[in-house]
Amino acid sequence: MNRLLILLTAFLIVSCGGSKHGDRNDVTMKFNSTWNIYEKCTFDDEENIVYNAVAWGGLVGNFLENNMPVDLSGYESVTFQFAQPLSAPVQVVVANRFKTVGKKGLTSLTCHFDGQDVTAVNEIVLQPQDSCNIIVKNVYLTPGTTKWASTPIWEGDCHFGSWSKGFVIKPEDVATAKEGDKIEFIFKADQSSSDITYWLFKTVYNTTPETLEGNDSELNEWGCASVSSEATAYRISLTANDIKNIQKFGIFVNGYYVNVSRVNLIHKLDSHPIQ
Repeated sequence: MNRLLILLTAFLIVSCGGSKHGDRNDVTMKFNSTWNIYEKCTFDDEENIVYNAVAWGGLVGNFLENNMPVDLSGYESVTFQFAQPLSAPVQVVVANRFKTVGKKGLTSLTCHFDGQDVTAVNEIVLQPQDSCNIIVKNVYLTPGTTKWASTPIWEGDCHFGSWSKGFVIKPEDVATAKEGDKIEFIFKADQSSSDITYWLFKTVYNTTPETLEGNDSELNEWGCASVSSEATAYRISLTANDIKNIQKFGIFVNGYYVNVSRVNLIHKLDSHPIQ
């Protein structure tokens, strides 16, 4: 019944005209249900989504058309804009394949597709890590067809365990990196024991305690980024400061119960915005 009322509200907003969500790349109205029955989402008078969330619930955007997943390969990212700073960390999960994590206090969060497979997307979910109230102003897709080229810069078999091992990416391995390029870690989450319930990466400029800037919005208070048990790749977009420091110091990588087999440097080749 709750979802029916939300859908009816959304229909009335659109059919009456003048909706602020009328742009074809605005997908706010798709976010009209939740994963958890104890959660609630409604539209207020300003057409914002008011989401009363529980920990690890989810505000769900349904992208099915005729009961089939949609192809979002003509888009580069999805962005959530919030009316108030986030009171808890959240993550945006695309088709249960990859995610972007956002820290408490953010007013917007973008999940970049970066050439990952978005040819069959059934849903996009905003998932809080704690119970909170979130007001979403807009959710929109950014068109574009950026091409990426991947170059391996490290290969091995590093099992982090409980922070017991790590490895170094040397400065010469990232000598060609430019601002906006990405470091990609190919890995498997260690699920050898039921006692292992979370998985972490930590990346610092080698020989320093300073973490990379490119994933700052994803880091917890200890400078670690969380990955899911199903994930197989983790990417960091490099800032200008990252480039300067990794080409001077390199990168030291370790974490918690993640097994890394390869690291790629991903270069942006070109971008063609879609009109």
